[in-house]
Amino acid sequence: MGELTPADFERGPLPVAHGFSPRAGGVSPPPWHSLNLGASVGDDPAAVGENRRRVARAFGVELERVARIDQVHGAAVHEATPGVTGLEGDALISDDPRWLLAVSAADCLPVILFDARGGAVAAVHAGWRGVAAGVAAAAVRALGRRYGSDPADLRAWLGPAIQGACYQVGPEVVAAVRADPAVPAAVAWPDPSAAGRWRLDVPGAVRAQLEAAGLPPVAIAASDTCTHCAADRCFSHRRDAGRTGRHWAVVRAPG
Repeated sequence: MGELTPADFERGPLPVAHGFSPRAGGVSPPPWHSLNLGASVGDDPAAVGENRRRVARAFGVELERVARIDQVHGAAVHEATPGVTGLEGDALISDDPRWLLAVSAADCLPVILFDARGGAVAAVHAGWRGVAAGVAAAAVRALGRRYGSDPADLRAWLGPAIQGACYQVGPEVVAAVRADPAVPAAVAWPDPSAAGRWRLDVPGAVRAQLEAAGLPPVAIAASDTCTHCAADRCFSHRRDAGRTGRHWAVVRAPG
């Protein structure tokens, strides 16, 4: 693979530059081969830096214009600014096309939001703790406060993530996610192969939260890629017992 282009990224139907990075197309050696974008997983920092530059170039920005945050599985939302890198949070918002927003994932659910009327965008990282904290709805509210975005005008894409049939969790996780009244009980079901364990549909839970936040159901699209199953295309923290790379889900406001 030569230079990356947006066509190399899995993307949804949103009419804005966005996507989920491929596993191939980078310079990292095994077990991070090859487009690992995570700097805290044991990979060579020089390789990670080159991989990140390739992603930035694919979307027409310099690496210095990629907005990132230190993800902590919470619900804090930050606006993309020169000082945002290093702040703790799990969602980024912007209406400035000079910024490429990026969230990292390797099983957790990335969510891209786009205001079809005003042009603002958001990139959200939602693991089960983020679902329990309501991070997707927090991003919707932040878009409204900062840019006047009406939830009825928002469009969402739920990117590749570990799917419910592959995501075994304990009852305490199910209880935490179901504590949000917007989340239906059907997002979790007993695991028939393991007594006392459950399977959890994180994309289904986030979809319900976005609908409760005001997004029309038809405005929410979702990838059917399971990061746990697609070993040739996806890193998976659970499948690879933590010895793996990270993807970026990215979006850039129109301009």
